[in-house]
Amino acid sequence: MAVEQPLPAEPAAGASAAEQPAEPAPPAGAPPARGEDERAEPGPEPLAVYGDAAYGAGALLATLELADIEVNCKVQPPVAPGGRYSKDAFGIDLEAATVSCPAGQVATLRPQADGQRIARFGAACGECPLAERCTTSENGRTIGVGPHEAQLARARSRQADPDWKADYTATRPKVERKIAHLMRRRHGGRRARVRGRPKVAADFALLAAAANLARLGVLGLSHRDGTWAASAASR
Repeated sequence: MAVEQPLPAEPAAGASAAEQPAEPAPPAGAPPARGEDERAEPGPEPLAVYGDAAYGAGALLATLELADIEVNCKVQPPVAPGGRYSKDAFGIDLEAATVSCPAGQVATLRPQADGQRIARFGAACGECPLAERCTTSENGRTIGVGPHEAQLARARSRQADPDWKADYTATRPKVERKIAHLMRRRHGGRRARVRGRPKVAADFALLAAAANLARLGVLGLSHRDGTWAASAASR
């Protein structure tokens, strides 16, 4: 598509370009034009969610990705009984709807009534030299793929990155430690002392406030000259 550019205006008769009248001033109340040196204000930092493997479910990962939230939830690795080939030893192509096994056999992913897809290798396992390391079933190996397989695969790929591991290790223990602080005392958050959600919420808010005050005391927080500051020794 071509875009036409307007031609520059011709100078008035008897006047040079330098003598042309200046452009009219913008009307009163109009916003000032953005200068070349001005920059747009940076937006808020993206949200990030950290969690152990209990939060690494496919449905939650899909919800977080849909909300454009950085996912730092650990996903359990696939396992197989007897130390046999686990699911990650197979090549899963979701677009082609195929699964390739360690021996090079390829099976088609077929949809099931529960929304999953299953690839059955069947007779191909009968004469396979790797069968003993793969399955003990007379019907051959099967590989199941759920509706959130893509999200789980992306999460496992991320958590294999050393930088991801370092960030996860540095951040998640802080959250777990604070939860432990709320649970360790007799008036803890492990069991509600009252009935009804509003009362439980108020009681837990009181517990959280007490934990925060205890932490501020450890930091040596003090109020001087109208500002709050922590002691240098506790930082």
